[in-house]
Amino acid sequence: MRAVVDNNLFVSGLLWGDKPGRLFNAVVAGRLQIFLSEALLAELCEVLQRSKFAARFALKELTPETALAQVRAVARVVHAPPIPLPALLRDADDLPVLACAVFAQVDVIITGDNDLLALESFEGIPIIDAAEALTRLGLS
Repeated sequence: MRAVVDNNLFVSGLLWGDKPGRLFNAVVAGRLQIFLSEALLAELCEVLQRSKFAARFALKELTPETALAQVRAVARVVHAPPIPLPALLRDADDLPVLACAVFAQVDVIITGDNDLLALESFEGIPIIDAAEALTRLGLS
């Protein structure tokens, strides 16, 4: 399955595990192919640098740099051009996720973001949460 995984799930998966962590394991195992754009990578880099995650990084014996390297190692990076702002999108900050998904022609967008989940789909691409993605991968 080809997917764009929203950054909130990368952070959760890398630092806490649970369902987002199982998704990341599916990527490493080759069961899920993920795509990111340069814009999404830049956002992830910024988010991982936030001081509120410092203790969790220490507990996991990770750094923001090593976490980002782990994501880069398993993701295909695409150069997604901007797309027009959809009328139903509640948060314009989510636009890079949609642009990447359309450009990479993925099967699904996986997110924990309620604004994206409220769309249910975009340009024919289902928008699902981590639990649904694990079910679709036969890993629930």
